Amino acid sequence: MYIKMFATFTIISVGGPTLLFYFQPTDEELFKRYNPELQRKSLEGRAAREQEFEAFVTKLKEWSKSDKHIWVAAAEDEARTKAAAAEEKKRLAAEIQKRREEIKKQAIDGQ
Repeated sequence: MYIKMFATFTIISVGGPTLLFYFQPTDEELFKRYNPELQRKSLEGRAAREQEFEAFVTKLKEWSKSDKHIWVAAAEDEARTKAAAAEEKKRLAAEIQKRREEIKKQAIDGQ
């Protein structure tokens, strides 16, 4: 009985991954199955995805150096990023308002 159980376990634990490895297509085979338009889009977006991934990994390394948990450090970084974006938005709005006032002033002076 134990021999049958051991043989069944061995067949399942070794044979299953072997079959999966044999039948699972490689990335190149999947890419060749794409239609040409999808291949082109995939190649065009590859550099951007790689840069995005590298930036993410860099951030993860930075967050892991902290004594805090990664998700806490990530939340703090996200809050800093949002605050910086809000400040930039305020600065741009002030600059646009300033330009509008200058244009109005020039229009009034020109008449």
